[in-house]
Amino acid sequence: MASLRVVRRMFCAAAETATAPVAGSRWERLKNSKAGVWCRGLVSDYKEACREIVVGAWERPVKTSVYVTLLGGAWACFYTNPDQSSFETALLERSNQLGMLSPWIRNATSDGHVQSLVKLRNEGQLHHASLGLLSLVYRTDYDPDTALYEAQCSNLSLPWRELPQRVLDVGFVGQWWILGSKMKDYDVNEDEFKHLPAHMQVTSPPSVQEVERSERLHRESWFAVTVEDEDKERNVVDRKEESISDESQTKALKEEQTQA
Repeated sequence: MASLRVVRRMFCAAAETATAPVAGSRWERLKNSKAGVWCRGLVSDYKEACREIVVGAWERPVKTSVYVTLLGGAWACFYTNPDQSSFETALLERSNQLGMLSPWIRNATSDGHVQSLVKLRNEGQLHHASLGLLSLVYRTDYDPDTALYEAQCSNLSLPWRELPQRVLDVGFVGQWWILGSKMKDYDVNEDEFKHLPAHMQVTSPPSVQEVERSERLHRESWFAVTVEDEDKERNVVDRKEESISDESQTKALKEEQTQA
């Protein structure tokens, strides 16, 4: 009987150890390990940093708004930073706009700038460089796919100090600014007016009275002219002619009397 009791106690102890929460013990060992302590310290540090950010933003709202504005502006510039395909699309659109005009009315500055960019693009000498917040389009001396020693040698590549002299356009907030400035008044050929006097070359915007008068005359031109209006205008003209003839006759009589 004693031996049976001992065997039963052994089986009960083994069953208790088998049914113990092994997962809990593993989780405790993982928490107390070096990796667990490091992760807990990292989470606590981030928690404390976030709390300090919230408290600092509440205590200094002006400084926080300035930082948020700068970060938002930087994100917007990075998100709208144009790439090389957008530059090629804008260049082709400007080239098509100039192609639809007669050579006699194209702006020489716009036409020359676009034609030079198209030529460099066809020769593979236009390159795009993204700086995060803005992009640059610059020219090189050779196409990188050209099998020339000067084009393939890294020691003869474009030095960075010459990059500002080779920049052809700057892309910022989704626009190419130099190309847009060159295309201003692209349909006005200034060479046509260089032979005119200086006072005729300068144009000034019309005044408010002139604009109102032009609009009024334009609205009146829509109405059809009736026969009554024509008769009235004819009678007014006849009366003016009669008054002019009477005045001329009276003047002639006065001259004759003075001579007599």
